[in-house]
Amino acid sequence: MRSFLIRTLLTAFALWVAVELVPGLEFDFGSLSSWWAKFGVVLLIAVVFGLVNAFIKPIVQVLSIPLYLLTLGLIHIIINAFMLELTAWITNNLTHWGLEVDSFFWAAIFGALVISIVSWLTALLLPEKVDNLYS
Repeated sequence: MRSFLIRTLLTAFALWVAVELVPGLEFDFGSLSSWWAKFGVVLLIAVVFGLVNAFIKPIVQVLSIPLYLLTLGLIHIIINAFMLELTAWITNNLTHWGLEVDSFFWAAIFGALVISIVSWLTALLLPEKVDNLYS
């Protein structure tokens, strides 16, 4: 459970950095004004993003193996951008808050790149086994 919480917090941090750096990405908080409520929305968006990456991304990756070979792996950036766009669609259509992506080509691709880089950097800072972080 602790590993899930730490990964969710790191994903929320990566999403927040992407929203701050990439024009065209933003959080829609609806009518929420409290800082804690906004933080909770970002955490829920991170959970949805994690679920999309856990269940849908492997299927898309297997189906796109020929494209991985053809593009020498560069299709991975497009798939990550698609997962970000799918997260935005799910959160905006099922709730009154969510992630907003203005354009697939610029905002989603650059957002996916920023999220990948921030996630990679935070993974470097954490120990190998997250379960034993506070033991």
